Amino acid sequence: MSFKAVLQQLNADKKEYAKGVGTPLLVLAALGMVILPLPPFLLDILFSFNIALALVVLLVTVYTMKPVEFGMFPAVLLIATIMRLALNVASTRVVLLEGHNGGDAAGKVIEAFGSVVIGGNYAVGLVVFLILIIINFVVITKGAGRISEVSARFTLDAMPGKQMAIDADLNAGFISAEQARDRREEVTREADFYGSMDGASKFVKGDAIAGIVILIINIVGGLFVGMIQHDLSFGQAMEVYTLLTIGDGLVAQLPSLLLSIGTAIVVTRQNESLNMGDQFKKQLGNEKSLFIASGILITMGLVPGMPHLAFLSLGALLGYLAYYTQQSKLKVAAAEAEAAANGAAGTGVANKQEQKELGWDDVQQVDVIGLEVGYRLIPLVDQSQGGELLNRIKGVRKKLSQELGFLVPPVHIRDNLELDPNAYRITLMGVSTGEGELKHGDELAINPGQVFGPIKGIETKDPAFGLDAVWIKPDQKDEAQSLGYTVVDSATVVATHISQLLTNSAALLLGHEEVQNLLDMLGKSHPRLVEGLVPDVLPLTVIVKVLQNLLNEGVAIRDMRSIVQTLVEYGPRSQDPDVLTAAVRISLRRLIVQDAVGMSSEIPVITLAPELEQMLHQSLQNAGDEGAGIEPGLAERLQVSLNEAHQNQEMSGEPSILLTSGMLRTVLSRFVKYTIPGLRVMSYQEVPDERQIKIVSSVGQQ
Repeated sequence: MSFKAVLQQLNADKKEYAKGVGTPLLVLAALGMVILPLPPFLLDILFSFNIALALVVLLVTVYTMKPVEFGMFPAVLLIATIMRLALNVASTRVVLLEGHNGGDAAGKVIEAFGSVVIGGNYAVGLVVFLILIIINFVVITKGAGRISEVSARFTLDAMPGKQMAIDADLNAGFISAEQARDRREEVTREADFYGSMDGASKFVKGDAIAGIVILIINIVGGLFVGMIQHDLSFGQAMEVYTLLTIGDGLVAQLPSLLLSIGTAIVVTRQNESLNMGDQFKKQLGNEKSLFIASGILITMGLVPGMPHLAFLSLGALLGYLAYYTQQSKLKVAAAEAEAAANGAAGTGVANKQEQKELGWDDVQQVDVIGLEVGYRLIPLVDQSQGGELLNRIKGVRKKLSQELGFLVPPVHIRDNLELDPNAYRITLMGVSTGEGELKHGDELAINPGQVFGPIKGIETKDPAFGLDAVWIKPDQKDEAQSLGYTVVDSATVVATHISQLLTNSAALLLGHEEVQNLLDMLGKSHPRLVEGLVPDVLPLTVIVKVLQNLLNEGVAIRDMRSIVQTLVEYGPRSQDPDVLTAAVRISLRRLIVQDAVGMSSEIPVITLAPELEQMLHQSLQNAGDEGAGIEPGLAERLQVSLNEAHQNQEMSGEPSILLTSGMLRTVLSRFVKYTIPGLRVMSYQEVPDERQIKIVSSVGQQ
């Protein structure tokens, strides 16, 4: 490496080391102020810097969009407090050592606050200082501290509910994994921020108390030094040292008051992306209130003896603001009405066109997936009215298509006047599969299983999973989340319901056209594998049935290469869809096990006692080709036992898997699909060699 390159590298390292040294140097300088005496001119500079820092912090708290964006505020508050207390110590040393020499002995800033601000009257200054202390300590600091404490507690209590809401949106396909990660980071930052603010508010409170103590100590110490060491009279010592002490106290309390106000602003702000000016304009710009306030002020201004100019001018100003606000809203409403009228006019022109002759195109086929809504729910699906349901449904289709391995058909949405105004209905192949009722504008607080208390609202059931839920107003959302509820809006309720139904009925969505498209896509990358499969090896109908069987059993068909390889291998031997499905499941065993237990090396399984398994084999053999299935009495006992074992697994937080023979797997899989949702059925041949089996219970064991 050349000398020039080494020099450039050293300069770069020097710049890197120089970064971030400002804050440590400031803290060390504050500690130095406590130990080393400072000249008066340096005290003036540091006091001015302290006031400037407090002003900057206050303005940042006002113009920050969201409180969490000023995440370093607690640290700034701590550093500013340390610096101010260190300045108090340094100025106290100078006042006591040099105060007998005159008013400017401790610097021009302290002299200005002691003479100009309070007029050189130490009695007035003492009163002003005490009033500032009371305002800062009793009103602002105490209130901000209480709000910080409550905000921190509710934010931390609501954290699990917010995390569950993020997971629910991610599972429903409304957000991507990156968006979910960003939201989780935001929730963590919010909890850390309000937790830090709870502690930082104690700095402000302690600073206010320290101001009172330092004032008393300085006055007593000044009297002692002036009267004993410098032979001043009581009146002279009282005047000189009290003025300097009050000037010193006012210089310190001004930035303290500014930072206290900044703290109060931060903890009382709503967590919205608006600065304070926009929030005031949005929430206080009620023309009716402004008109009434204007009328009251003008009436008071007309009363004899009142200050007419002040009341009449303020009343006129409020009246103008009310008129301006009203006109602005009327212009917006007129623009929206004009846009709606233009849309209606276009529809009317279209309706006036002559109807064409009736043809086969007018025969409507049933929708593969349909959503019917009552007329009050139309805003949910109307994007011009802010409806988000269409985007949510697109997210659900995208997520399910990626998970299942084929393109989920689009959802046809239409209004149905036969439904209740707030009801909706989901159809598959024209058959009603699910329905529910919404409270548009309200939000659904779902009880995930453990909450910390009830919440006021309309009790109902979550239409997707049947969980206990309550319809609440949007302003109750934070309260519900703090109690442990998962809160979702109406669009999310419908989208989650659709997602759950489509997942359970995935086999109905897969037809010949979809399977042919899957084979065509595979043929582009593996042409020799697909070549001759249909119809030489297997007819397309059998392939469709095999894929539908897999979806019915909760197995995704993403790995089409392995599926087709197995069909090519076993197709010449058998065309029975159940036999081919069993063979395909064995080839997909690693994917099936991974979906069930993740990366764990052990597979917790429920098994059947040998006697029970033998009895089931015998029952199926006696059924013969008629397919009578399991004897009813035995089926009932088996269902109860399996359901109990399944519930135990769910309570322990482990996956629920029934391991049985290959002959029984198909029958038992169909048996438990609807009676015990969530219980997976696998055969012994489907366990990968690298995984270990852990038997957690044996059904039918005596």
